[in-house]
Amino acid sequence: MRKAFATLVATTLLLSGCTATLETDTGDGLDARVALLLPERKASRYEAGDQPYFAQKLAELCPDCTVDYRNAEQSAQTQLQQAKEALDQGAKVLVLTPVDSVAAGQIVTEAKNRNVPVISYDRLVLKTAVDYYISFDNAKVGALQAAALLQALGTKAAQGEILWINGSPTDNNATLFKQGAHAGLDGKVKVAAESDTAEWNPDNAKAWTAGVLPTLRGRTIVGVYAANDGTAGAAIAAMKAAGLPQVPVTGQDAETAALQRILVGDQYMTVYKAIRAEAETAATLTNDLLRGKKPTETANVDNGAGQVPSILLDPVTVTKDTIATTVVKDGFVTPGALCAGQYADACRAAGIV
Repeated sequence: MRKAFATLVATTLLLSGCTATLETDTGDGLDARVALLLPERKASRYEAGDQPYFAQKLAELCPDCTVDYRNAEQSAQTQLQQAKEALDQGAKVLVLTPVDSVAAGQIVTEAKNRNVPVISYDRLVLKTAVDYYISFDNAKVGALQAAALLQALGTKAAQGEILWINGSPTDNNATLFKQGAHAGLDGKVKVAAESDTAEWNPDNAKAWTAGVLPTLRGRTIVGVYAANDGTAGAAIAAMKAAGLPQVPVTGQDAETAALQRILVGDQYMTVYKAIRAEAETAATLTNDLLRGKKPTETANVDNGAGQVPSILLDPVTVTKDTIATTVVKDGFVTPGALCAGQYADACRAAGIV
């Protein structure tokens, strides 16, 4: 991991060989309100992971603090209104995953006007000075996806073309995933068609895939670059409906449904981002900010308005061969949830149960 905050010195997070040191001051007497503003529910991680992990860790560090959780349901305007309401109700820190990385600058401005710090969480706010940024190395996510797809394709990379499905154009992370993937794949594969996916909505990805496939008759699709598990599942469903053979498909987020697809061979890989570590890092920084403890030394990421103090965690490739030693070992998914019903035999074959 990049150089961690020098003043955060008590708790150690270990993630894929990366170390971040974070303070765990649980001093008494602090009663504060914190706004956790998440962007959507289409990706299961926000409701199932980020929100509870953040709330649990902050409750541990600051028992009398209140988490004001709001989900914008993919509307930048809703998110702005939610932020204003949270500030009106006394939020002392905003932890913000923007729906729209540029439009979210309005939220930051509203907070700045009230001297409330903003942590840009998971997605970076662009073109407006923000206080802190906590995420993963998102260009590396794309690079991991590209490397895995090339490995899966082998010699087939020269024998056909791939479909390319990016994330939402309003999400800076999607831009970084795309950049990392293109750096790894350009010149090594032929792209039959490429599209961004509005709002990260799998329905949009499925509709695009179903619509583009008839225009590619007579051409051989040998793989799919999909930016996350939702778009991967959508592409796989559309290709099955069109009667096409199984091909390697990338993904991201290590959703249970995606891991199950990997077990049975429908999807080749996903990228695991240890959401618990990310959320707990954000909660710890929030606690420190509430107590007036501001970091003095950090890594920096340019958001177009200047250098943002940042913590970037490492993403991890997950394939069928590594499910047991990554997401299962970390407790990110339980064998009971992963191996239910029709997936029991595949789990046994993968050494999970």
